[in-house]
Amino acid sequence: MTSRALPMLDFWFDFGSNYSYLSMMRIESEAARHGIGIRWQPFLLGPIFRSFGWSSSPFVLQKEKGDYTWKDMARQCRRYGLPWQQPTQFPRSAVLPLRIALVGAAQPWMGEFCRRTMAMNFAEDRDIDSPQAMRDLLAALDLPAHRIIEEALSDANKARLRRQTKIAVEKGIFGAPTFFVGDEMFWGNDRLDEAMAFCSGTGAGIHGIA
Repeated sequence: MTSRALPMLDFWFDFGSNYSYLSMMRIESEAARHGIGIRWQPFLLGPIFRSFGWSSSPFVLQKEKGDYTWKDMARQCRRYGLPWQQPTQFPRSAVLPLRIALVGAAQPWMGEFCRRTMAMNFAEDRDIDSPQAMRDLLAALDLPAHRIIEEALSDANKARLRRQTKIAVEKGIFGAPTFFVGDEMFWGNDRLDEAMAFCSGTGAGIHGIA
């Protein structure tokens, strides 16, 4: 008797994305509750924004949207019971942790690494793009920090992150977090629960259910 493979949810995220923080901190527990597997898909959101002609996040470029967003983040973090500290630098560069996330995407430590990185950015207001910060984080997870960072900084892995971002563009991704169930796209933290339901087959409108 063979076990049935778990339905898979693709989770596209950038560590500099504040709404990705909300999803990151709860996605593993929610996936376990729904009987779903996660495919971690780190990518660079900055190049996508630049392709739209934006020099930064729309939360920076549009003051009213930014003012609303920070109030909304505080409200959403209270809702989910998450710590929150508005970053003094936003969007914060996250190239190195994204490269590390590519190295660890299929490893059992991936979820914890991602949560701790997000917490550094959005709960502790700390730099996440420095080699020392990442070495300390990986060492705290009892992982071979030097080897992982060396692999993350390899030319092959740098090219992988560029390819990931190109794939994101090809899939029509325009923001983060974005979730895919097959070709079905869901955008934004407020669509995580809907994406989970769709993936597990329990949501309305799935498999022909009205």
